[in-house]
Amino acid sequence: MVDAIVSAARRKRGVVIMLGGHVVKTGLAPLLIDLMKRGIVTHVAMNGSGAIHDYEVARFGATSEDVAAGLRDGTFGMADETGREMNAAFVQGMQAGYGMGEAVARSLDARDDLANADLSILLSAFRLGVPTSVHAALGAEVIHQHPAASGAAIGDTSHRDFRRLAASLSDIDDGGVVLNVGSAVIMPEVFLKALTVARNLNDGRPQNFVSVDLDMQRHYRPTMNVVQRPTLESGRGYQITGHHEIMVPLLAWAVVDRLRRP
Repeated sequence: MVDAIVSAARRKRGVVIMLGGHVVKTGLAPLLIDLMKRGIVTHVAMNGSGAIHDYEVARFGATSEDVAAGLRDGTFGMADETGREMNAAFVQGMQAGYGMGEAVARSLDARDDLANADLSILLSAFRLGVPTSVHAALGAEVIHQHPAASGAAIGDTSHRDFRRLAASLSDIDDGGVVLNVGSAVIMPEVFLKALTVARNLNDGRPQNFVSVDLDMQRHYRPTMNVVQRPTLESGRGYQITGHHEIMVPLLAWAVVDRLRRP
């Protein structure tokens, strides 16, 4: 897996990372941002919870709550600032023609009161010129509970990001890498459809790439939609199981170390 990423970086092939929310929540953003700064990661995609955690870390400096306690009295996910500000960003993004990831990044970039600007994956990618995409699931994210939520804006900006991901997948043809880190359902499903679009528009390409699933436990959709099905005709899939806090640092450090060698 390390060899594949290093080879892709040296050959200027795409390295697409797809994230679940827990990866952001556990504080691994600096490692991913470093890989973007080094020009290794060429596209970052994430589910809606990943964007929420990313926004809250940057904006407020914290992103966690007691779900069980909040569920009892109806306060779970009801933080006004997060829901109001992110939904406002989606509406502005829809009006300006931005994708959801870019809309969130621009919203953060316009503020001068961020708690941790340097820890936002979306903001860092925007400033570095690395494409990002956020793939929402209506009703599955706490900001959809907010009165300001606009289904039209959520759908418009996230659908634009779906197209953006499909466009980026052409870069993984012949030696690129796609990694699914910590998303059990949304990103594997989105990837399979985006890959279909990319192949439909490019005479069956991309082919001959490496696909990887990293997660704490093995799930059906990442196994089938990331590791096995996309590489049936060419390429290779890997599935490695363990804690994000251990695997992602080891992977990032191994790639950087290997790239330093001749």
